[in-house]
Amino acid sequence: MQRYDRLREILRLDPDKDFLAIYRLTATYEFPWDMTRALELALFRTYAVPSIGRLLAETAEFTGRPQKRYDDTSLLLDAVVEHGFESDTARTAIRRVNQMHRAYDITNEDMRYVLCTFVVIPARWLDAYGWRPLTHHERRAAANYYAELGRHMGIKDIPGSFEEFEETLRTYEEAHLGWDEGGREVAESTLALMASWYPAPLAPATRALVLSLLDEPLLSAFRFESPRQPVKRLFRGALKLRGRAVRLLPPRKAPHYARQNPEIKGYPHGYDVGELGTFPVPGSGGCPVPHPRRPTGAEAQPPA
Repeated sequence: MQRYDRLREILRLDPDKDFLAIYRLTATYEFPWDMTRALELALFRTYAVPSIGRLLAETAEFTGRPQKRYDDTSLLLDAVVEHGFESDTARTAIRRVNQMHRAYDITNEDMRYVLCTFVVIPARWLDAYGWRPLTHHERRAAANYYAELGRHMGIKDIPGSFEEFEETLRTYEEAHLGWDEGGREVAESTLALMASWYPAPLAPATRALVLSLLDEPLLSAFRFESPRQPVKRLFRGALKLRGRAVRLLPPRKAPHYARQNPEIKGYPHGYDVGELGTFPVPGSGGCPVPHPRRPTGAEAQPPA
């Protein structure tokens, strides 16, 4: 297989019907490392929306045990990519996500915004640092994939195309990005988590790298000091060079899923998808406010 053969395979598929197959090829064969990094950056964008960042701080999941939250989020989302929407594993993963979200007062607009980050931020990353940019074909498939995921999560008014996802993200950020102490706390905890993956002497460099990749609206929302321009150019230039080097490598022969990432550290002996995440008790150590009873178990399973 040659470097662009898998892209040719992708382009032979229909992005409106075969979106799962296209997204799986893109995410697990073409760009597994890049997708992981891009989705990590997407997390920071969600923290900068005060209603989201504040709730995450109140639950203390991203501040009290950030490695578990990181692991569980990655594994639950990746279960759908690996096994497909119709599988029992994916249904269990989506049920777990829905059970957690339904314990909190999260608006449809915030849920939809988070969905937008999953579509738009990887495309932006690959345009800047990938060994090739995403094609329009792949962007359309990604939009369809996450629209399907959003429907399984009960999200309403989902954008109908990549361009609509992009516009929804832009307008929502213009209206809602801003300072919140809780958002800053969660961002700091995530920076510390990322630094913990590498030898301690590299912690300052890891922080500088991540901050160099955040745009000015995000830095302003968190009140982070912007790295100096030479530092930004160094880190961003290194990532671009990596992309050019990867272009010269042979294509990946086997898929790489999130469960194989070295950053997933909490389950060295395996895991049960149905036990991932949290099991909050509304009004009692879970969400800080009580809620009416929500469907649980089989009742919470969204329609296929």
